[in-house]
Amino acid sequence: MAARQRELLGRRALRLAFGTALCLAVSFGIDLPVPIIAPVFAVFLIASVPRPLSLKAGLGLVLVVALTTGSGLLLAPLLRYYFMAGVLCVGLGLFLAFRHGLQGGNNLVATFLAAGLTMISAAGTADMQLALTVVGALVKGLLLAVLVLGIVHAIFPEPLAASRPPVRAVPAAAEATRLALRAALVVLPAFLLALADPSSYMPIIMKSVSLGRQTCTTTARSAARELLGSTLLGGAMAIVFWFALKWFVHLWMFFLWMLLFGLLVARRLYRLVPSRSTPSFWLNSLVTLVILLGQSVQDSVAGKDVYTAFIVRMGLFIAVTLYACLMVQLLDAGSRLRKAGTHARARDAPQPSG
Repeated sequence: MAARQRELLGRRALRLAFGTALCLAVSFGIDLPVPIIAPVFAVFLIASVPRPLSLKAGLGLVLVVALTTGSGLLLAPLLRYYFMAGVLCVGLGLFLAFRHGLQGGNNLVATFLAAGLTMISAAGTADMQLALTVVGALVKGLLLAVLVLGIVHAIFPEPLAASRPPVRAVPAAAEATRLALRAALVVLPAFLLALADPSSYMPIIMKSVSLGRQTCTTTARSAARELLGSTLLGGAMAIVFWFALKWFVHLWMFFLWMLLFGLLVARRLYRLVPSRSTPSFWLNSLVTLVILLGQSVQDSVAGKDVYTAFIVRMGLFIAVTLYACLMVQLLDAGSRLRKAGTHARARDAPQPSG
């Protein structure tokens, strides 16, 4: 790897690690309502946006997400009084959000919309005040993530002559519809589970949205390694992080340990360290680490049994991931059967006589 290219990738890795650590520390330091939202959004933003957002673009993104996710407030009464109709509307919203991202739309907006739609509508079924709190948490978390994006680009600027990341290929309309349906089906069971206790199962929704986003680029052959492997790795890193943090419990140590773990992941994500795993594998591992660790810290502050809660949460994460793998396999198998049937009918069709 050329020295200039390695330096560029090193800056990107530093931006991702430093931005995630800074966002995590600030989010817990100022006690945001749902503190894991901001660092998760920061991971997606920093990994996806090669340039800092202008003030207008940043505020526009926050406003779009606030308005679109606020639609979850309208679905809460529907879920409360007409459950099946409400679930179908949420499923349709997830499908449209993921398809928008796949068909050339802003993939970040699609991800934030999927998260907000499910989290807010689930919270609204229990308590409208909780739903308003989640809306505020999403907006504040995204504002903090946008601010951190600008800070890390100021500290580790992208060279003007740097090549932009390659534009992802836009799948055909039929393929985009299939992938969006698959992603929506991955998120829906976690959403239904969260309806039982929205305040406790918010992390499950965030994990399922991350998985739904990941399934849009995962093939059936690599699904188990990509989805389950990244979830298990994220859980293992969260365990090591937690015991390392116990040596000296302080917000600055929280920041420094997150910086170290973020660098370990980011160096592999940007191929500074050779890896057979895809960038989405490492991105999902980092998101899983942030969610699990952040919830464990919150459990500790609330006086809950951290280890029991972690085991239950990790078990749910693995169950959601296995279900996602199953959906990928089933829908890909169905797609292959349809294609085989189409080819067989075309082969057996009578040919026009000369």
